[in-house]
Amino acid sequence: MTSAVFLVILCIGIMSGASAHDPSLDAEWEKWKMDYEKSYSLEEEAMRRTVWEKNLKIIKDHNGENGLGKNGYTMEMNGFGDMTGEEFKDMMVNFPIQPHNKRKSIWKRAVGCWLPKFVDWRKKGYMTPVRNQGKCGSCWAFTVAGAIEGQMYHKTGKVTPLSVQNLVDCSRPHGNNGCASGNTYNAFQYVLHNGGIEAEATYPYERKEWKCRYRPARSAAKIKAFFVLPEGEDILMDAVANKGPIAVSIDAFHDSFLFYRTGIYHEPNCSSSVVNHAVLVVGYGHEGDEMDGNKYWLIKNSWGKKWGLKGYMKLAKDWNNLCQISSYAQYPIV
Repeated sequence: MTSAVFLVILCIGIMSGASAHDPSLDAEWEKWKMDYEKSYSLEEEAMRRTVWEKNLKIIKDHNGENGLGKNGYTMEMNGFGDMTGEEFKDMMVNFPIQPHNKRKSIWKRAVGCWLPKFVDWRKKGYMTPVRNQGKCGSCWAFTVAGAIEGQMYHKTGKVTPLSVQNLVDCSRPHGNNGCASGNTYNAFQYVLHNGGIEAEATYPYERKEWKCRYRPARSAAKIKAFFVLPEGEDILMDAVANKGPIAVSIDAFHDSFLFYRTGIYHEPNCSSSVVNHAVLVVGYGHEGDEMDGNKYWLIKNSWGKKWGLKGYMKLAKDWNNLCQISSYAQYPIV
């Protein structure tokens, strides 16, 4: 095939892809690319535009004409708008979680103890800024770092961002797999057996895996134990109120989660047996009258401040353990 013929075929293909797009969305597409600093080759742009339009339709169909959304929450186009389903799947943690009967579960709960109606550890100074994991499947590392950061603040009164990269690079011997996969249990085991974890300042995040460069002399936090909670939202509520931010694993492989914007999230298709994403529970509460059932868990994600409620989400509470929110909860002792 001559180069001239190839160019003609290529141009026809690009024109064909472009003609399938909705021209009324041209300005919105260009603005979105500018807002999220997206740049593509000529060939890739047609494909990305198709994916973006498909995702935009999902979002608009959910929100409806009144913009209130279904099930009490809204969705919004964000930086994931051009992401294919396969790319979304790659960002999730497809890693087996150790069953409860093989883990140490310890929890002593005072019968009839009073718990506050609202908890938000952000207001107590426990939280470091929301960060963005990028295309590295390191949610488990961000969650473990966040849980330890909260306990360190409780002990020292100082907020020190801990090194996610340290966990990504160094916890393979404990069963994790860098940016490809990992879980919070193995990451806590690493910090416990390693004798510490460095700070973000000395071991910064790079969105990819490198060889382990941990130095004991630069350790910024240590844990002497970590506990796995028995399943149950009442137990998780007790732990959040009395211990601080809690590491959990959930089923988040849904378009509704990817494009969540505001309101109390409720996904009816959440799995009752699969988890694929780790987040930090930093509080709970309710909207409106408590008797209306609008209770929520406040969770911190690792997808940047432009996702959700500036990096946070309200996930429906007391809905039969929605998305497995209480099935794999853990917290450290520093």
